[in-house]
Amino acid sequence: MTEKVLSNNQAVVAGEIVSDFVFSHEIFGEGFYMVDLLVNRLSDATDVIPLMVSDRLIDVEQSHIGQRIEARGQFRSYNKHEEAKNRLILSLFVRELDVLEEDEEPPHPNQIYLDGYICKTPVYRVTPLGREISDVLLAVNRAYGKSDYIPCICWGRNARFASKLAVGEHVAIWGRIQSREYQKKLENDEVINRVAYEVSVSKMECLE
Repeated sequence: MTEKVLSNNQAVVAGEIVSDFVFSHEIFGEGFYMVDLLVNRLSDATDVIPLMVSDRLIDVEQSHIGQRIEARGQFRSYNKHEEAKNRLILSLFVRELDVLEEDEEPPHPNQIYLDGYICKTPVYRVTPLGREISDVLLAVNRAYGKSDYIPCICWGRNARFASKLAVGEHVAIWGRIQSREYQKKLENDEVINRVAYEVSVSKMECLE
């Protein structure tokens, strides 16, 4: 059961650690820490992806800023209650971690595969420049009856395909994890900068 569930959410990212480890929580004596990984895109842009790492995988007491690693695991979500609302928090839960050699270039610096269910009606739109986009929220089952809710963004032909999907449809998605900065306006008209995380879809297909 567990292995089957784990195979429906597989991600690998490689890049440079750009923060110190910050304690998140502890389960049965195993500590989990958050750290930010800078990942290069094929263009000149970069993504900063939050990793959740066990203290059994790396020495979290030391600073690893500047170190290049490859991390494999699952893209997970949880609801954080703040400002009287729930906010979806996303991170890569790391199961395996390797330190990269100085000149080592990993073949897949950022890729993800998800097998899940459409849990919200996709939102299709066209930008002022004529680019087609669909926002998809995918529910990916986890062991022990839990699920992760992963925002995905589709472009062009994939956007048109996604716009026709109904809630509950079973789909597979291939793509990459990306970060995106945006501004949020608070009730007192204060504007704060935030970062959203999502899967940029390169391929999508129905499984049933």
